[in-house]
Amino acid sequence: MIDFKPVRLEDRAAIERYTMPWGICNNDLSFTNMYCWLSVYHTTWAEVEGFLVIRFHIEGGERIGYMQPIGPGDFTPILPLLEEDARERGQRLRLIGLTDEARVQVRNMHAGMFAFESNRALEDYVYRADDLRNLTGHRYQPKRNHINRFMAEYPDFRYEELTPERFDECLALEREWRKKREEQHTSSEQDAEQRAMLRAFEHFEALGLLGGCIYVGDRLVAFTYGSALNDHTFDTHVEKADTEFDGAFTIINKLFAQHLPERFTLINREEDMGLDGLRQSKLSYHPAFLQHKFTALRLHPDELACKRLWMEVFGDDEAFVDTFIIRYYSRRRVITASVDGQLAAMLHLVPFDTELGHATYIYGVATAEAFRHRGLASGLMREAMRRIEERGDAAAFLIPTPGEEWLRGFYAGFGFEGEVPTRFISEDGFDFGTGHTEDDRAMVWRRDASTPLPEALTATHHR
Repeated sequence: MIDFKPVRLEDRAAIERYTMPWGICNNDLSFTNMYCWLSVYHTTWAEVEGFLVIRFHIEGGERIGYMQPIGPGDFTPILPLLEEDARERGQRLRLIGLTDEARVQVRNMHAGMFAFESNRALEDYVYRADDLRNLTGHRYQPKRNHINRFMAEYPDFRYEELTPERFDECLALEREWRKKREEQHTSSEQDAEQRAMLRAFEHFEALGLLGGCIYVGDRLVAFTYGSALNDHTFDTHVEKADTEFDGAFTIINKLFAQHLPERFTLINREEDMGLDGLRQSKLSYHPAFLQHKFTALRLHPDELACKRLWMEVFGDDEAFVDTFIIRYYSRRRVITASVDGQLAAMLHLVPFDTELGHATYIYGVATAEAFRHRGLASGLMREAMRRIEERGDAAAFLIPTPGEEWLRGFYAGFGFEGEVPTRFISEDGFDFGTGHTEDDRAMVWRRDASTPLPEALTATHHR
């Protein structure tokens, strides 16, 4: 049994003994982030055979994840210990924040046993520190222009180090900043960020935090702070500005970078959370690279069988199938047929909201080549329609495989008709279609057959 302990302030040296020399630019390995977000992620840590292991609750929910173990050498031999720890909690092993190299290690050591995915919204933006300090070259001309306008409009501005006597002003500015962004973030997300900031201010010196402020006259218009992520990378945790002062974000970014110790050659400005405005802003500073963070999920036998059948029938690449399994596979929503203990056919029932009301998308209908012409798909479709009718869905729809015209006749036998152009909307942008928009033409079943077919269908996924 692994002895996991809650992250405490006095654990900083023990944890950073692993993270500081290792050089991974993942902000989730920042001690400050672990400690300040403790109330959300309930982070714990342990030393396992010479490796640092971080365990936490994903998005503050019930599922637990394990950060990539940090230490010298190959960490894959300790994965069975982590798997046992997860199993004791009624879960399977989820490895979070794997680097590209670590993903290869896990895949090579445990071929086929894990599914992998990367979420673009969680990738960290890492910049060369000198680029942010100097903003030289043509590509940074818009940033320099922005700063010059700010300096011309507010000649009495000044940069100050962030010190405890300024914390109250920072919190007041943060409250105003938060009010203006209530539509972008849920109240729970904003409350969690505020709690993290309060904890950071409470233990500012003990956490090794550095920060800066911009004043115009006596008015605080921007502040930022962060901490060392490793020996050469600084992690900017928070950056807030009063948007009434155009250019405040740009100038504090530059001046804070200039005031950081020269040993920091890289600056991590963390993820964009999938927000388009934030993404464009961070890209406009031309990151040196994005820190990929792969998730590895230990697959159950039924998921492994689904993955093998999907790739055999549809020929999709492994990354696509892994993403579907990690994000959308559900035993409650898959219908299967087995022959001699082998998965022979399957389909998935995925919930969507449409113009017709609540609907089920019948997705990934597949039969292994060795088991075709036995009526397996027909049996699955009959069961699918029974379930759809039983739970009272207004409609169901599916997209026949392009080029397989005989399928239209097959699905018509279950009450499906039409060729309705369909657009899919999902929170993470997963493509539930064919990969080609022009081929996303759905056949539709309606509970009330007198309801006219829509000219187009917009299908919004919901959990």
